[in-house]
Amino acid sequence: MKNWIILLLTIIAVFLLALLANSIIDRKAEARFAYQPQVEIEGIEPRDSIWGLNYPRQYQSYRKTADTTFRGLYSTSGFADVLDDQPELVILWAGYAFSKDYNQPRGHSHAITDIQRTARVGSPMEKGEGPMPSTCWTCKSTDVPRLMSEMGVTEFYSMKFSDLGSEVINPIGCADCHDPKTMNLTITRPALVEAFETMGKDIANASHQEMRSLVCAQCHVEYYFAKDIPGKEDAAYLTFPWQDGLTVEAMEEYYDNIDFADWVHPLSKARMIKAQHPDYEIFSMGVHAKRGVSCADCHMPYKTEGGQKFTDHHIGSPLSNVENSCFVCHREKKEDLVSDVYERQRKIKEGTGYLQKEIAKAHIEAKKAWDLGATEVQMVDILLGIRHAQWRWDFTVASHGAAFHAPLETSRIVSSGTGKIQETRILLVRLLASLGQTEPVEMPDFKSKEFLQEYIGLDMPAELKNKQRYIEEVVPRWLKEGKLRERETLPGRKISKK
Repeated sequence: MKNWIILLLTIIAVFLLALLANSIIDRKAEARFAYQPQVEIEGIEPRDSIWGLNYPRQYQSYRKTADTTFRGLYSTSGFADVLDDQPELVILWAGYAFSKDYNQPRGHSHAITDIQRTARVGSPMEKGEGPMPSTCWTCKSTDVPRLMSEMGVTEFYSMKFSDLGSEVINPIGCADCHDPKTMNLTITRPALVEAFETMGKDIANASHQEMRSLVCAQCHVEYYFAKDIPGKEDAAYLTFPWQDGLTVEAMEEYYDNIDFADWVHPLSKARMIKAQHPDYEIFSMGVHAKRGVSCADCHMPYKTEGGQKFTDHHIGSPLSNVENSCFVCHREKKEDLVSDVYERQRKIKEGTGYLQKEIAKAHIEAKKAWDLGATEVQMVDILLGIRHAQWRWDFTVASHGAAFHAPLETSRIVSSGTGKIQETRILLVRLLASLGQTEPVEMPDFKSKEFLQEYIGLDMPAELKNKQRYIEEVVPRWLKEGKLRERETLPGRKISKK
């Protein structure tokens, strides 16, 4: 009986080992033929669908950036009107396009659609019209490196947004980050290379792990449009203010030294700086960056499918994929990890919420001071205080994920901005009193976006009517012309079947 049991166990063991060996052989065969190129990609190919023929898993996962179902505590991958939720921002951005429209960003595949539809861009009906420079396309499309190569970088920056409407039709994708021959990560936006040069660094020396963040830093950074570069005066030249460092104070000093302003606030008359999205800068000051974690480690974690390990290109919040993003390093329960993130976000949100209301009041109080006859000399320190406080506030709220990327640094910046605006409002109270205003300045109702837009002089019904006509008439024409151009020029010239 004992011998029969041993024989039976041996047979079972042999059978299981045979299954394992067969599985290993199948996986090796699959790995061998998994990424056999179907097409040869030549030059700068802006269409992700072509890259997808060679890298189907990555392409299929990237297409999921169209998904808009994720909901976090304060963020979403879908549509969310920030001005409707926080109407006081209309006052902070009065005189600037963000007072017209500001929505939470959606996934990369929506990049072209979202910039075309936002009221911030205005309503360019024909080529050469509209206030926006072509530089505004820079981080929205794989067509941008193609155009920069064909036209020249300075020439690209020298045009109007509407000039390139039919040329820029493919959203952010493969060609923005990858060399088509080697699939190595590569920098396709010259502004990042130039920023490294101003700091005395060579981006070519970056490691592969550093590149897994730097390809993101091509766009997820603070920037401005320089218009005084010798020999490039006609261009809105994309520039990163990194010459003196990546901190909020270093960039503030840089802007102050060159007397730069994105716009002059119509109420306070302060020369304002609009922070863009300094994600890379704030991330670099957090614990994850210090421990060598890259952007891709959390936002594009590895996944396994059919025995194949690859980078998940469904770029989005790590909270939508905690198992692959966080569990690589952390062993807490999913609920505890998410709760920890939300706790940080609540605390930062409490500080920024208070700060933005104080800044809005300061703008209105400054207008009152001007109305009562304040002089430029009397207003110098007040206007500088408003500028610096709002810059700090904007630096934190415009950075996606700042409350998690570097909560200590973000809290410090918010505290610094709060201190500056409180000191500024004390100066305003004293100045107003000297001008005869002894009672608190009357404030508008901060509960309605529409009311505040009218308060600062915006005719939003007219703006939106013109915008809708542009969306219905111009955008479809751009897309039609762009698709026709691709059919006529790209097949055969850049793609050849193997």
